[in-house]
Amino acid sequence: MSNIDQVAPLTARAPIPALAYLLTGCIAVIGSNSLVLGPIAPAVASSFGTSVPAVMIAAAAFGLGTSASALFLARYIDRLGARRMLQGALLLLALALVASAAAPTVIMLVAAQLLAGIAAGVAMPSIYASAAAIAPPGRESGTIGVVLTGWTLSMVAGVSLSAVLADLVHWRAVFAAVAVLAALAWVGLTVTSLSDIRKAGPAPAPLEALGIPGIVPLLIACAAFMTAFYGVYGYLGDHLHVGLGEPVSANGLAALAYGVGFGMAALLDGVIDRIGARRVMPFAYLLVAAVYVAIAAASNSFSLILAMVAIWGLANHFGLNVLVTRLSGLDPSRRGTIMGLNSAVTYLAVFVGTTSFGPLYSNFGFAVCAMVAALLMLVAASAAAWRTR
Repeated sequence: MSNIDQVAPLTARAPIPALAYLLTGCIAVIGSNSLVLGPIAPAVASSFGTSVPAVMIAAAAFGLGTSASALFLARYIDRLGARRMLQGALLLLALALVASAAAPTVIMLVAAQLLAGIAAGVAMPSIYASAAAIAPPGRESGTIGVVLTGWTLSMVAGVSLSAVLADLVHWRAVFAAVAVLAALAWVGLTVTSLSDIRKAGPAPAPLEALGIPGIVPLLIACAAFMTAFYGVYGYLGDHLHVGLGEPVSANGLAALAYGVGFGMAALLDGVIDRIGARRVMPFAYLLVAAVYVAIAAASNSFSLILAMVAIWGLANHFGLNVLVTRLSGLDPSRRGTIMGLNSAVTYLAVFVGTTSFGPLYSNFGFAVCAMVAALLMLVAASAAAWRTR
C-alpha cells in the first residue's frame, strides 16, 4: 500500500522543504496564464470586435496544446530530469506570452496560446513530479498542498490584478506582465539547487503508464473534475459582466474570492495526510458537486456568487490535492510519465470544458452550466471511489 494512505506520525513531523515554495511560484506563473483569459475576455473581444466565445477559443487552444505536450513530451521528464525540462518550458512560456501580448488578431492570439500550452504541458508535470520527490515521508499532501497554493497566488496576485489592468491599461498589459513573471521564475529556478533525478534507458511510451493499477479511474475522475471547473470558470466572467451588469474589474473580485478559498484550504491539508487521500477523495468531489448546485442557485446575485466562489475554491483545493497525491504515489519510478498523463487529461478537459460549455452558456445560461458541472462531479466521485483489484 502506498504511503499516501497511511496515517502520518503525530510527532516530529518534518518541515516542508524550502524548494517547495519555488515550485509554488512556478505554478503561480502558469496558473496566471491558464486562468487569466476568462476575466479579461470581454475586453479582448471588444478590442478585436468579436464575441467572448470566439476569444475563448484561445483558452481552448491553450488546453489542447498543454494536453498534447503533456502526453508526448512529459515522458522525457523521468529521463532528462524535471529541472532541465522545467527550465526550457518556462523560457518557451515567456516567449509565448510576449506573442500573446503583441497578437494583432484573434487567430494570432490563439496560436500564441497554443504555444503557451505546449510549454505548460511540460512544466506542470515537472513541477508536480518535483514536489512529490522532495516531500518528506508523511508530508506528501502537505508539501503538494503548499505547491498548489501557487494557484492561489495566480488568482489573487495574477488574475485579480489582470482584470484591473485590463480596465486601467489594456488587456495586452496583462500578458506582458505574466511574461515578465515567467522570466523571473526561470531565473529563480536557475540559481537554486533543485536536483534532477534521471532514469536510465529510453523514455517510456506515452500511454505505457495506463497499465499501472489504479490509474485509469483516477484519470477519469480528473477528466470530470477539470471539465466541470473550466466549463464553469470560463464563462463566469462574462456572466458577471453581461448577465449581472458588473464591470470587467468585478471579475477580479470573483478570482480573488476563489483564490482566498483555495489558499485557506491549505491550512487543512494535514487532514489528508492523517486520514488518507483515498478516503478523502470521493467526499471531496461530492462537496464540489454540492457547491456547483449552490452556484446555480445563487447565479442571479453578485454577492451570493462571490460567497459561493470562495467555497468553490476551498473545495477544489482538496479535490486537486488528493488527485495529485494519489497519482504521484502510484509508481515513483514513473512519476513524470504519470503526471504527464494527468496534465494531458487536465488540459484536454480545458479544451472540452471551454468548447462544450460555450453552447450551453449561450443557449441556456450560466446556471445550467453549473448544474451540468455538478453532474460531472458525481462521475468524478464515483471514479474516485472505485477499488482496483
